[in-house]
Amino acid sequence: MDISVLHNSILFKGFDDTEISELLKALNAAEKKYKKGTMIFSSGEITDKLCFVTAGSVTVESNDMWGTRTILNLVGEGQFFAESYALLSDVPMLVDVCAAEDCTVVFLSMKSLADLNDTIRARLLANLLTITTRKNLHLSSRSFHTAPRQVRGRIMAYLNTVSVQKHSREFDIPFDRQQLADYLNVERSVLSNELSKMQRNGLIRCSKNHFEII
Repeated sequence: MDISVLHNSILFKGFDDTEISELLKALNAAEKKYKKGTMIFSSGEITDKLCFVTAGSVTVESNDMWGTRTILNLVGEGQFFAESYALLSDVPMLVDVCAAEDCTVVFLSMKSLADLNDTIRARLLANLLTITTRKNLHLSSRSFHTAPRQVRGRIMAYLNTVSVQKHSREFDIPFDRQQLADYLNVERSVLSNELSKMQRNGLIRCSKNHFEII
């Protein structure tokens, strides 16, 4: 397990390598590798595991019984998922988590939090609060992106957010075209047509996942 990746994460902010190694043992850390498309969690499952992506990325999705997929979040290297379910281990998951590409995930048991000394536990919980706060902000952003009724409005809302975050009018997004359609809750063909119209209208330039707001 690569300690350097963990050392740079929010969860272990303020901990040295020795403390991180001890925490990994205390939290029964287990590392697993997944191939693209593999389901990591399915809705209805219960888990006490906080999950950290050390390589690749995963999607957090809502898949209904009619086969409609909505991507709620894409979790990349150095980011976490399932933190809320890990802390509320009696609550069934309402989402699926799938490997967006070949990836590696470290699972940390939150059941073991009670066994940590008070100082270490307090520091870890403070970092967990930061993670959950950021996740809530992200979910709030998604509600802004999907609020417009028109597809163009959703695209513009999303691209504006990424532009502000990256402090640039030219940037790469983490989604491919299908993933972006699923994130914005629109059909891929409709999304592609609207992006083409926006390019013809001189609003944007785009190629694959690279965008420029003109």
